Amino acid sequence: MGARKEILSPVRRVVVKVGSGVLTGKNGLNTRIINNLTADICELKQEGKEIILVSSGAIASGLKKIGAGERPKSISKQQAIAAIGQSRLMMAYERAFARHGQKVAQILITRDDLNHRERYLNARNTIFTLLSWNVVPIINENDTVVVDEIKFGDNDNLSAMVTSLTEALLLISLTDIDGLFDKDPRTHKDARIIKVVERVTREVLRYGNSIPGFLGRGGMASKIKAAQKVTLGGVPMIIANGSKKHILKRIFQGEEEGTLFLPRDISICSRKQWIAFTRSLRGAIVIDEGAARAILKGGKSLLPSGIREVRGRFGVGDSVLLLDKGENKLAIGMVNYQSGDIKKIMGCRTSEIESRLGFKQEDEVIHRDNLVVIEDLEGGEELCQLTA
Repeated sequence: MGARKEILSPVRRVVVKVGSGVLTGKNGLNTRIINNLTADICELKQEGKEIILVSSGAIASGLKKIGAGERPKSISKQQAIAAIGQSRLMMAYERAFARHGQKVAQILITRDDLNHRERYLNARNTIFTLLSWNVVPIINENDTVVVDEIKFGDNDNLSAMVTSLTEALLLISLTDIDGLFDKDPRTHKDARIIKVVERVTREVLRYGNSIPGFLGRGGMASKIKAAQKVTLGGVPMIIANGSKKHILKRIFQGEEEGTLFLPRDISICSRKQWIAFTRSLRGAIVIDEGAARAILKGGKSLLPSGIREVRGRFGVGDSVLLLDKGENKLAIGMVNYQSGDIKKIMGCRTSEIESRLGFKQEDEVIHRDNLVVIEDLEGGEELCQLTA
């Protein structure tokens, strides 16, 4: 208990993610759970905590409202159900928080909102303003308009991005089981809960069951990947059972609830987290051995001379994946030139850029400050989501 309390006591800003399996019951939204969570959140706020809530439940609530037996496969039907469910979800939160005199605000976002640095910063400033006004932000993916190209994938991924976005010092993921087990406890009676994860390794990733629940999209595997992202940013994460009464209070009292993922000693900065984990990858660049060595061992930028192939169509400022000739994933970076222009200058010296293009943006195709080496991410290949 002492070790947990030591880690959690300095935490002021917290992201709390609540899954569909926690929020919904047989007859729709589980108001008992919502009332318990809001009571805990309001009490923690009185102790000086800033709480940002990432809430699933819109589609699950909508399904219950219209009496549907399962999640439809059609995007338009999912969006319509989300539209029905989101208003019910927010109404339930409004009523629950109002009992404590607490105001809330709804924020619906897509991955595209966080792909662009300006919109990313606008979202960040909006959340900070709400916190300064003592309002609890309630964030969800905008399922009513989202399409595959701009999906977060699940709210576990979204909660990790919000943690980085808001510089929160803790992520708590509330689910319908007690934490991370070495086996699926639903099918193995001898499954053992893992109380502390010092580092997310491939073995830990294997513990996760990627099969989502009936109402959710994620599963334990997506929670582990969220933990991998936030701990790389120097932030601890706890996966715990959200159906337990006063679970948030018990966590902050230092009780060993759920699974604690310890933060990495050496973390990557928020800008590089944004490049590596938040932005969609728009294409790929294949580089030669010299360029790979310069980037991986020498900490250098990517120059046109080291480029051998350009894949996909992308613009200035987009994120791309760097590959070697053996198709190994080396790094993720933001480009200074569009794909068509890179094809014209690949293999040439920096002094030749202007003569080939008629202009010159930068010497570097990707500057070192905008490069994230995948080796540094530990299991980064599992985190890359190539959309090109």
